[in-house]
Amino acid sequence: MSERPTVHRAKIAEARNVLGEVIARARFASEPTILVNRGKEAAVIVSYADYATLRELRAYVEELEEGTTAEHAHKARILSEALALAKMRAFDDD
Repeated sequence: MSERPTVHRAKIAEARNVLGEVIARARFASEPTILVNRGKEAAVIVSYADYATLRELRAYVEELEEGTTAEHAHKARILSEALALAKMRAFDDD
């Protein structure tokens, strides 16, 4: 299993000053940067590949939720719960 990427945190103004570095970390090292505004998480800079993967997963969950069979509903619930757990873990690690 691969190691979890390093997650960086930066105030928006600070990240703006080193934007090239922030983008390079996301793009080449798959290390996201959480942008903080007034002490609260505002956004995340991630690689395009990570962004595309998240969009595909969200679309898949929505497709399953729209399905009519019990199997679709069950799969959608499992994926939704897994995504919610991953989101909680991401914020707990900060």
